[in-house]
Amino acid sequence: MDPRTSAQDVKRCDLCETAVVQMHCDTCLVNLCKACVGEHFSADLSKPHKIVDFKDRKSTPLYPKCKSHSKERCQMYCKQCDIPVCINCIDFNLHLGHELSNILRVLDEKKESITKERNELDETIYPTYRGIASDVQNRMSQVEKEYGDLSTTITKHGEKWHREINKLVNKLKAEVDEMKNTQLQTLQKHLDELKKTMSDIKDEINSMETVIDTNDVSKLLSVMSKVHTYRNIPHKIIPSLPKFIPEKIQGEELYKMFGDLSTSSLASDKHGYSMKTIQKSPEAGSSPQVKQLLDEPETVTTIDTGYGRLFYVACINDKEICTTGNNNTMNLYSINQGSLLKSITTKSGNWPCDIAVTKSGDLVYTDYNDRTVSIVKNEKIEEVIRLQNWRPKDVCSTSSGDLLVIMVSDGDRQSKVVRYSGSTEKQSIQFDDKGKHLYLSGRLISENKNLDICVADYRAGAVVVVNQAGKLRYRYTGHTPALKNQAFRPIGITTDSQSHILTADYNNDCVHIIDQDGQFLRYIDCRLSKPWGLCIDTNDNLFVAHCSNRRVKKIKYML
Repeated sequence: MDPRTSAQDVKRCDLCETAVVQMHCDTCLVNLCKACVGEHFSADLSKPHKIVDFKDRKSTPLYPKCKSHSKERCQMYCKQCDIPVCINCIDFNLHLGHELSNILRVLDEKKESITKERNELDETIYPTYRGIASDVQNRMSQVEKEYGDLSTTITKHGEKWHREINKLVNKLKAEVDEMKNTQLQTLQKHLDELKKTMSDIKDEINSMETVIDTNDVSKLLSVMSKVHTYRNIPHKIIPSLPKFIPEKIQGEELYKMFGDLSTSSLASDKHGYSMKTIQKSPEAGSSPQVKQLLDEPETVTTIDTGYGRLFYVACINDKEICTTGNNNTMNLYSINQGSLLKSITTKSGNWPCDIAVTKSGDLVYTDYNDRTVSIVKNEKIEEVIRLQNWRPKDVCSTSSGDLLVIMVSDGDRQSKVVRYSGSTEKQSIQFDDKGKHLYLSGRLISENKNLDICVADYRAGAVVVVNQAGKLRYRYTGHTPALKNQAFRPIGITTDSQSHILTADYNNDCVHIIDQDGQFLRYIDCRLSKPWGLCIDTNDNLFVAHCSNRRVKKIKYML
């Protein structure tokens, strides 16, 4: 094996290329063995060669040459001129009055700046781009699947058309056969009558020929001729055949009759991605664990709440849930036992319109008729917000501890989302960039892990998602085909640790799972019956409140 070309060999001297390297010239950046040091010195006596042990290589600063004095090296740096300067530049007052700094200090500052930028690239920017690339790859796979589903839908619709066309063709052909048989039967009857008459005429001819040759007068006188009967020629029967007049096929009209294919688009959302920093120490925290959706979600437990109609459910913790229905109580249940732990009656005696749980574990509820939002602390009810000209409907607690409240104007003509810190209004979200209303009638609200605000707009048949600043990101209007072929009616909403958005589809008895950018992922069925309120516990288990049968189902849908 050639030691000069072997990748497994040790470093060799750059001059002789055989001896093991021992020294290094920090001036020329050349590796040397001890025997070649002298030769390297004598090769260029104009340079101040700095020879160090190989392990200490690059430890000597390599000062830049001065642009004004070619034989000098610069050990200072002029901050005003932003250039290195030598001792002659200083002696000749070329930078008189300027702020000068030791070039090694500038070097250290530059290295520190480069190190910070390198760390930002390595720990923040590159992982972000890698995550975006992964997201785009996943989106491509999803697009491939969605277009495949679209082609399958069109094919099935075409097959349905073929079946209907075949039915129509067979019906028309049956009508043709029926008309043909009717006319053939009529003609056959006519032909049979003609043949009988022809036979009778033949018999008459034969009878006449017999008597013509006789000389018996009596026989001749007895012949009664029927010629006059046969002189009445029968009517001619002329069949009138039907005609098929095909409608001219107009391509554009046929296209419209078959179905309309909406246009595709690629939108760019500058708020779609955010920088992600890799956490490198336990003290700094850790990124959320990546979880996969189960192929088949499974029901873990079912809790019977006893309400006439059940509306909302909220996780107090991983052991308790709170529910509301068509009365003025909020009931707490044990998840494992399914038993009622306590009941809390609203302060006004009205039905609670919605419930939520704060970061500290306190229960919050809205009172539509009383125009208030209240918090339950230590079983005592404290009014937090009181509205005028507006009525609170639904509420959620954010990661920052704020409350997001959906409210409607008197008369239910307008709807908006308002952010509160305590009793102080911080933000109002009502219109898009074009001044149009974002919500027809917001029903339930949730904040995603990326701080998007997600609203189930039942009346509009859409999930409306805006970013933290209140700018519209997208509207999700359901997935085709729907499980029960009913219109999409989102009424409950929640989000999980993976930034999935889960919304209860009341009409189709299922829950839709979409990603943070509004792409459909899958349905959760699990024999749901008129699902209404949703919530997620810390382990990403889903709780679904069934309006019709008053039960809460705990469903596992992620690994």
